Amino acid sequence: MPRTLVRDLPAHIGERVTVYGWINTSRLQRKMQFVLVRDHTGMVQVTNKRTEPASETEETFEHAAIESAVKVTGTIVENPIVKLGGIELVPDSVEVVNAADSPLPINELTGIDQRLDWRFLDLRNPARTLIFQVQTTVEAALREFAYGEGATELHTPKFMGTASESGAEVFKVKYFDRTAYLAQSPQFYKQMAISGGIDKVFEIGPVFRAEPSFTSRHATEFTGIDLELAWIDGVEDVMSFEERMLAHVLAEVKAKHGEAIQELFGVEVVVPELPFPRITMRDAIEQLTEQGWKPEKVKGDLDPEGERSISALVQEKYGHQFVFITEFPIGVRPFYHMRNADRPEVTESFDLLWKGIEITTGAQREHRYDVLMKQAEEKGMATEPLKPYLDSFRFGTPPHGGLGAGLNRIMMVLLGVDSIRETTFLFRGPNRLEP
Repeated sequence: MPRTLVRDLPAHIGERVTVYGWINTSRLQRKMQFVLVRDHTGMVQVTNKRTEPASETEETFEHAAIESAVKVTGTIVENPIVKLGGIELVPDSVEVVNAADSPLPINELTGIDQRLDWRFLDLRNPARTLIFQVQTTVEAALREFAYGEGATELHTPKFMGTASESGAEVFKVKYFDRTAYLAQSPQFYKQMAISGGIDKVFEIGPVFRAEPSFTSRHATEFTGIDLELAWIDGVEDVMSFEERMLAHVLAEVKAKHGEAIQELFGVEVVVPELPFPRITMRDAIEQLTEQGWKPEKVKGDLDPEGERSISALVQEKYGHQFVFITEFPIGVRPFYHMRNADRPEVTESFDLLWKGIEITTGAQREHRYDVLMKQAEEKGMATEPLKPYLDSFRFGTPPHGGLGAGLNRIMMVLLGVDSIRETTFLFRGPNRLEP
């Protein structure tokens, strides 16, 4: 008999079906056996009445461990007192496809580090399953919006012959008879594509950062969302693109998963109003200082406490979960960010904060070869290793700008979880290379 998904069972009342899944819980009472069977779409109560002598189904359930993989065949009947949709499955046969060892190595009280050791079991939790169902919707909506705006999706190299951007925090790998580096970012390649006449460039792909960081936001490998737009009039065009894109994504997530996210994570998905608030870095620091913000090091940037505090002020003043922080000083931005024509000490750049966490960095790029070379030299960059990148600006590169965001961090904020370890399939950090 073909498989029927749990979510489709209400349409089969009175019919004989077969459900594939795992034993979630068992209550083996004296007269009845109540077994919850779970698949990736939900749970159904299997209700089996004991007989004398015991049936084969009764004996199978009696000895089947939690998380054993089973196939259950029986009839779907209505039962209003059953909380799982008012239906139950009355079995006539059950097959243990693969028995689980007992006891399980993790449970609901297990900490995240041990859960990650047994990630394949951890993912069977409905909340964990939902994370990656939502992520699929987020990626599909990102692509749908980008394609609708005329973007071309590219897949840029992850092996690089020279260390990207600053040259710090890169992984070195042996590449035949030379050294290669894992890409920190597709930034240079995106800009080369713009120079090549591709009007809008879009990529969702792996990013590698050799950061010895143990914060809830960082990983040594994560999924990046990257975008570059040609022929912009200014950095405002990039911010406008992103806020419209995120509003579209969150509308799709709310429509498809809003109720499930509320139930399993206790988070309401809010589709943001446009435009998002914008605050310059200078104004943000002034407002925070008035509130008593005293970071250990002030470098024209916000620390995590500052990000949370300015977001709280924006929420209070504008009722908005998002805020663009703009006009970062040149000292905290890379050489290829364009500088403000009237205030050359600041860049045409931004960070986007969502609920107090930075999810995006973006900017208008410097597209003039001579200015770019000068800015690289001012930053102390060795320009010879960057020659293939810099050469792409010598032949009519148009004004352009773009952004980079972390998919795992967006998912973390969206679902209100504490760490991107929860929103990464198999997390990689300074101390984790397995499983």
